[in-house]
Amino acid sequence: MYPFRQIEKKWQKIWADRNYKEWRADDNGKNPKRYVLDMFPYPSGEGLHVGHVESYTASDIFSRYCRMKGFNVLHPMGWDAFGLPAENYAIKTKIHPAKAVFNNVAGFKKQLRSLGFSYDWSREVNTTDPEYYKWTQWIFLQLFKKGLAYESEAPVNWCLSCKTILANEEVADGKCDRCSSLVEQRFLKQWLLKITAYADKLLSGFDELDWPESVKEMQKNWIGRSEGAIIKFPIANVAGAEIEVFTTRPDTIFGATYMVLAPEHELVLKLKSQIVNWKEVKKYIDKVKRRTQRERLAAKIKTGVELKTVKAINPGNGKEISVWLADYVLAGYGTGAIMAVPAHDSRDYEFAQKFNLPVIQVIQSIQSKEVELPYIGNGEMINSGRFNGLNNLEAKDKIVKALGAEKKIQYKIRDWVFSRQRYWGEPIPIIKCGQCGNVAVPEKDLPVKLPSVRNYQPTGRPESPLADIAKWVKVKCPQCGGWGKRETNTMPQWAGSSWYYLAYVLGNKNLKSKNKNLANERFRKLFNYWLAPARQSFSGGGVDIYIGGVEHAVLHLLYARFWHKFLFDLGFVPNQEPFIKLVNQGLILGPDNQKMSKSRGNVINPDDIVKEFGADSLRLYEMFMGPLEDQKPWDAKGIIGLFRFLNRVYKLSEKLKTKSEKQLIKTQNLEQLLHQTIKKITLDIESFKFNTAISALMILVNELEKQEFLLPIHYLPLAKLLFPFAPHLAQELWQRLGNKTLLDKEQWPEWDEKLAAAETFELVIQINGRVKDKVEAGVDISEAEAKDLALSRPKIKEWLGGKEPKKIIYIPKRLVNLVL
Repeated sequence: MYPFRQIEKKWQKIWADRNYKEWRADDNGKNPKRYVLDMFPYPSGEGLHVGHVESYTASDIFSRYCRMKGFNVLHPMGWDAFGLPAENYAIKTKIHPAKAVFNNVAGFKKQLRSLGFSYDWSREVNTTDPEYYKWTQWIFLQLFKKGLAYESEAPVNWCLSCKTILANEEVADGKCDRCSSLVEQRFLKQWLLKITAYADKLLSGFDELDWPESVKEMQKNWIGRSEGAIIKFPIANVAGAEIEVFTTRPDTIFGATYMVLAPEHELVLKLKSQIVNWKEVKKYIDKVKRRTQRERLAAKIKTGVELKTVKAINPGNGKEISVWLADYVLAGYGTGAIMAVPAHDSRDYEFAQKFNLPVIQVIQSIQSKEVELPYIGNGEMINSGRFNGLNNLEAKDKIVKALGAEKKIQYKIRDWVFSRQRYWGEPIPIIKCGQCGNVAVPEKDLPVKLPSVRNYQPTGRPESPLADIAKWVKVKCPQCGGWGKRETNTMPQWAGSSWYYLAYVLGNKNLKSKNKNLANERFRKLFNYWLAPARQSFSGGGVDIYIGGVEHAVLHLLYARFWHKFLFDLGFVPNQEPFIKLVNQGLILGPDNQKMSKSRGNVINPDDIVKEFGADSLRLYEMFMGPLEDQKPWDAKGIIGLFRFLNRVYKLSEKLKTKSEKQLIKTQNLEQLLHQTIKKITLDIESFKFNTAISALMILVNELEKQEFLLPIHYLPLAKLLFPFAPHLAQELWQRLGNKTLLDKEQWPEWDEKLAAAETFELVIQINGRVKDKVEAGVDISEAEAKDLALSRPKIKEWLGGKEPKKIIYIPKRLVNLVL
């Protein structure tokens, strides 16, 4: 067995003694750059989990490879340490958040270094450092000055356990996505960021981004852009009262048979005197208040109550229709009211069936007059007066014009709830003055430091524990000089992570400088260099490779894009998008094929694996489990297999001979395999196909093991190819070959295209375009030989059954298609 503990400890000490200088990015570098970024972690008390190891190994492989290819690589690491995760851990353990974060960061760093990750530690950042969050506060002030940060009272999600407001994106199935406790709706005054002002800009540019399509779709759906019209429905017998709706289907207005208001709609109280069943209505409103927006939207059973004696007038046909309250309509979406068209909307149809409401079809299919309702397709207008016979798409604009309605674009996304009623977060740099209102803290006075407190427990009130620190709260207004109060709510955990990739570019020296504005020449040069596009065809620029979990699709990734586009509009960054290429790693399940959790007892601790098999074995195994983006279960036998493979690689060194002792008899097969392996691994690393790259390494090692002895000419490339995946062992083997350098600065091996070219390929044989057989064929096979080979295959003869193909299509080095 190879002495992995000794080898890994040895090289980790050497890297540390050299202060990790080989991994530092050069801000003045003349070589092409590569910015390779991991989503930085919350430094939780549990430490690294195998999911961290998976994504961090992937980025480390790519970073080490890029360095060997001559790129100037920026590969940093830091800590997303403010917010609920850190504070909840501190409350649970009764350790002050500042101390807990300090201890947890130390633990994380020790683990990361034990796995040989090649981070540029000189650029390490921590979102809780005042020198860091002064810039978070500075960006907030720019948003405030532009009217994009504002205070408002609105319905919010309140976590009963965390005792704080949550953004819509932080609630899943009616529960807090951090603690899984129930969330209820409350009306509170809080700070919001006007992300809706950037809705169209957030939708633009997706075509240029090399992101998973699923993530793009999630963001598009979350933003939810829709084009429609505002239509007003008068209330019968109530002068001046009307219900305003936004609809994308004005063509269906003649089929609107009832109206639905959100229970919170302001019109409900105004109509109180008109509603004869007010007690029933009030009871329903109180019941709905206890349900979250997501619960209401996800509910399979629709509930509602009619506002009896209240009628609306359909402006399309002048008919009176009933008015209802229902929980599936939300006050914060659209106008908080809908015209219900049950014949052409599944949700309205279900509601109408339950409460026995009229259903009027106004669009019929052109292909078939008889369709099952609700019919949501396009077709011919019916039961629609003078618009009958028109195609519904053509009728839309005509109906809008006839009603005198207003065309409008609406968005599903809501402004970002930005204040938290917790202690552990960035103070919001606002002073509340009785005379001047909300006043920005002068930029020269940043950072507004978070004061040290003994009691950091949430108050349960709609304010943070900072409100109880009178000495900190009371402050003079910078505008009028009178006494005012500091804003006591803090920023959410997403604030510091919305721009941290820019902090890495600037480096700690610049972050801690006396600069109070991003607009200076030094900062501009750094942004222009590190955020420049890696390829000329891309105009966006930004981080070249960003690796992290898909769970951040409509949280961190959306917020970071918003902040970046805002900073671009101010002229501080040179591009409109922060991340060029996004790679999502798949979830690693427990050995039982279930998501890892303490309650299931299926959690794999990476420290235990490193202790038993070594860091290189763990790195290799997590990359070999399957495609990086796939979900896969942990298999204890798998890690043993990779450990044995590294033992075999180590044992190969016993076969090494110098050229002067004995000349290796070169074989064409070995030379070809070596160059094919170099090509295969190179292309696989660049496309993040690490599992197949490791397979290629295994094939090469199998062939090398067959040799009676080895020369450095064959073993040297093996050490280089292994290095990004298993850096400790590869560096040890490199040294044993007589080299004194570190592999980080060595040149990546290159292949000879003639030797790397495959001698055979897989010829696919089709019949009428369907694959029926496959066979290995020589790359120099002629068209006639390929056709004869296809026709001679037993499987093909059986499928043909004696028939002669009418036509034979041959695509060189790919397929033969027999057309019958």
